[in-house]
Amino acid sequence: MWSFWENKSFKKYDYIIVGAGITGLSTAASLVEKNPKAKIAVLERGFLPTGASTKNAGFACFGSLSEIASDLETMNETELTDLVKNRLQGLEKLRTRLGDKKIGYKNYGGYELILDKQIPYIEQLDKVNELLQPIFGGQNVFKTKDGLIEGFGFNARHVRRIVYNRFEGQIHTGKMMKSLLKYVQKRGVTVFTGCEVISFEDTQTEGNGKNNVSVKIKNPLENKGQNFSDIELVASKVAICTNAFTKKLIPDLDLQAGRGQVLVTKPLKYLRFKGTFHLDEGFYYFRNFGRRIILGGGRNMDFEGETTTKLETTKLILEDLKSKLSDIIIPKHKFEIETTWAGIMAFTKTSKTKIPLLQNYSKNIVLGIRLGGMGVALGSKLGEEIALMMKDGD
Repeated sequence: MWSFWENKSFKKYDYIIVGAGITGLSTAASLVEKNPKAKIAVLERGFLPTGASTKNAGFACFGSLSEIASDLETMNETELTDLVKNRLQGLEKLRTRLGDKKIGYKNYGGYELILDKQIPYIEQLDKVNELLQPIFGGQNVFKTKDGLIEGFGFNARHVRRIVYNRFEGQIHTGKMMKSLLKYVQKRGVTVFTGCEVISFEDTQTEGNGKNNVSVKIKNPLENKGQNFSDIELVASKVAICTNAFTKKLIPDLDLQAGRGQVLVTKPLKYLRFKGTFHLDEGFYYFRNFGRRIILGGGRNMDFEGETTTKLETTKLILEDLKSKLSDIIIPKHKFEIETTWAGIMAFTKTSKTKIPLLQNYSKNIVLGIRLGGMGVALGSKLGEEIALMMKDGD
């Protein structure tokens, strides 16, 4: 039941974005930058973004050598270079929009630890560099720095080579999301949390008009045993930016969840490295945060079990992550785990493509999802493209 005041002030919008993660807020930012007077609402089902936007490890990266070389087996060169370019442009957009200080950006560089089974990828280093040179102003992206194995204190019995990438950095995920939220709110965007969208419908039949899309939200008071109907909002255009959770709204999408589990150590007495690090084709990733280590990954230990949207950790993968710390990363150091958590990414189910899904679901509804574990890099760029599609349909 809407009051007269609620109906006048909270029901109708020019644009509604479902999902307040990096992609959703970036879409709102792009829209309000282009049209400061637009009435825009962002709907988020959780208190904070539910998927991975506040739960990632804080990598400002675009792909390691082995990951890119592996992707060449399933993607053509044009698709791959376009994807890397979009990742890079997304990171540049994020940094330009918010500023490096507000996202905690540190350009410590990125590294890949090459184990025995990844050594063949070294043979593709020159090919990958040549492929990426046009994107990076003719510069080589990757080079070997094997002397750092000992310098960083890694276990040389496991780590055979190190590949360095000076274009990679790290961010403070919490600062970044807080700054992005403030950025859109300062410009008049309304962000509603605790709003679980249960359905949406494009009701436009002909011509151009307002209030084309109905968005229904579960009324939280229903859980209190009270008889409240669902809340309905309306907008001219709607964007769905809920990544893996979109499957609940549109079951037939080519979409599969991928959980990422993460741990962080308590501060170590000594830590000999700074930067972002990749291991095993990007399935493992770690970085410093001061004298702490943030380590995530291990999804490849249980692909089937990790195709879930459950925000919980498992003993199997956490033990695997701990073994990576003790056997490979800091073999001569004792460590304690401070906390663990999980985030949810989205991938394709039917192929190995990592290209995001960006399409018109209907005339007035745009989908921008399936970021393939690269939301930090792709979210700002994808949000810009979603906003353009929404504006083009006006």
